[in-house]
Amino acid sequence: MMKCPNCSSKDIGKIGSHQFYCWGCFIELTVNGEKMSVYQVEEDGTLSSLDDLFFGEEVQQDFNQLQL
Repeated sequence: MMKCPNCSSKDIGKIGSHQFYCWGCFIELTVNGEKMSVYQVEEDGTLSSLDDLFFGEEVQQDFNQLQL
């Protein structure tokens, strides 16, 4: 079972072919090749990158869990 890299919630939904959404902390995860990006969804619907808050090893470990 996949966990959110931000809040560790297991309530993750798939919203696109390479996009996931956490209903626990309301962030969006995008998988692009071997890179995962994390975004905060703003009130107006825009996305703000949270990649600088996550470190390479932690993000890579979470990316491996996203592989379906």
